[in-house]
Amino acid sequence: MEKLTLKQPQLHSSNFDFLNKLGQNNDREWFHAHKDEFQKEQGQIESFADALLQELNTHDVIETPSGKKSLYRIYRDTRFSKDKTPYKTHWSGSFSRAGKFRRGGYHFHLQEGNTYIAGGFFGPSTEDLKRIRQEISFDAAPLRKILSSTSFISTFETLKGEQLKTTPKGFDANDEAIDLLRYKQFLLIRKFSDQELLSEDFLQQAGQTFKNMRPFFDYMSEILTTDINGL
Repeated sequence: MEKLTLKQPQLHSSNFDFLNKLGQNNDREWFHAHKDEFQKEQGQIESFADALLQELNTHDVIETPSGKKSLYRIYRDTRFSKDKTPYKTHWSGSFSRAGKFRRGGYHFHLQEGNTYIAGGFFGPSTEDLKRIRQEISFDAAPLRKILSSTSFISTFETLKGEQLKTTPKGFDANDEAIDLLRYKQFLLIRKFSDQELLSEDFLQQAGQTFKNMRPFFDYMSEILTTDINGL
């Protein structure tokens, strides 16, 4: 008797056709008139996010309870924005690692022409940033090994994020690791084409992308959850 293989959740063009129409009719009246269509498409995104959460839980411990809970609301916060359109025109969400010893976070952004999987440290606290820089200055070799690995380069190309143009306060401009010390954010980003987004194996690709972040996350977690004596 043949073993049945369950088909993995896949994203569909209708998920993004709705977003495109929303972009052309970004007002509350149109949205409420098409609420049923929105809920149908969002339900498929939730199923995809659930499957992505299952992939993550094969190699990490995630405290986000479900794909539905990972999704950001479609409603935009317009309080401090010149753009007053009320709705986002992309699907996005994030997964939180469980426990204070697991640092870093996972993020996904699904949109025709602008799909990416990302993770890392978007806004590290002043204390965390100082500890990261001190560790890099003391010995940058472990981080450079991660950033130069085949899996890292083939997935993310290079470390990304906002950087200082000058030397961070308290560090030497001639430090051999000055290129790394200038980072204010530490982001891992992989972009996907529309063809990849709608392919049958996008879930597997997205899951593998998250998995390839782990060496970097493990390095950062060790720095940020141990003291100077390694305790």
